[in-house]
Amino acid sequence: MNALIIHAHPEPQSFCSAMKDLAITTLQQAGHRVQVSDLYAMNWNPVASAADFQARSNPDYLVYALEQREAVKTGSLAPDIAAELDKLLWADLVILNFPLFWCSVPAILKGWIDRVLVSGTCYGGLRFYDRGGLAGKRALLSFSLGGQAHMFADEDAVHGDWEPMLRPLQRGTLAYVGMRVLPPFAACHVPYIDQPARAGILDRYRDYLQGLDQVEPLTVPSLADFDRQLQPLTNKEQVPA
Repeated sequence: MNALIIHAHPEPQSFCSAMKDLAITTLQQAGHRVQVSDLYAMNWNPVASAADFQARSNPDYLVYALEQREAVKTGSLAPDIAAELDKLLWADLVILNFPLFWCSVPAILKGWIDRVLVSGTCYGGLRFYDRGGLAGKRALLSFSLGGQAHMFADEDAVHGDWEPMLRPLQRGTLAYVGMRVLPPFAACHVPYIDQPARAGILDRYRDYLQGLDQVEPLTVPSLADFDRQLQPLTNKEQVPA
């Protein structure tokens, strides 16, 4: 298996960075090949702009997704995007490893998503969900945060449950481009716990990574359940004649 870890934490000594290092070691020891994009170390540019294209199909008006499609055809994506896209297409498993910022990803990781999940390769037209350009790959969120697990346990918890908060990323992004999304791994309350508790989280993360083949992906839509206008099919319509 080829695994790509997109790491987005500014501190190399952070617990989140320890999760990244553990994932590298665990996957390599299992015989897998691993590449890492350490976005802060790379000084990754998170800003999507006209500079992302070495040539423009329409120099007078920027429609970013359309320019992505043309740049894929002509090989004129900016070199930093092209390099990350090559890694993404190489990977069978993509791990986004980050600290949770305001119930979302750090800006530098959002910028990687914006610039690297290019139209024409990762999605486009009716190429999304199970027909997405990255179909066949798996994806996983691994993140650290200050909150405790019970704060996100269910709808009655103080912050509600995880699913609505993570849906734009898990379903609207990773599943949308065709990847099968595995349940996330959250390292909770890490700024406030002692070293043995941190070691216990890393042990659980190691166990999770070693058992990935037994993990069921999250349920996402299949385009076979929708008509050409993307209206849900009725049960009667789904039964073969």
